Amino acid sequence: QVSLVESGGGLVQSGGSLRLSCAASGRTFSFNSMGWFRQTPGKEREFVARISPGGGVTSYADSVKGRFTISRDNAKSTMYLQMNNLKPEDTAVYFCTIFAYDLWGQGTQVTVSS
Repeated sequence: QVSLVESGGGLVQSGGSLRLSCAASGRTFSFNSMGWFRQTPGKEREFVARISPGGGVTSYADSVKGRFTISRDNAKSTMYLQMNNLKPEDTAVYFCTIFAYDLWGQGTQVTVSS
């Protein structure tokens, strides 16, 4: 009964910014850690960022530290990923997840041109 929908992806030049959103339906949003992963063709899905239920504890992959910020608004049942100083290596399909449910959205494409 819980679903996730990512949005906000698009095409941006190197050095630009995007903000991804993950909208959740259902009543368990505020009680679970959530995160972002990304995947490119032929590669394994890789961890990007994680956030605790209340938003107070976050963690990031080394490749995005200092550039990406994960946040959540439990009142809106929405999680965000602010991506700054984007690089071509960030090009991927980005997925959000609720870890405890092993639940994933459909993904949103981010393409960074050089």
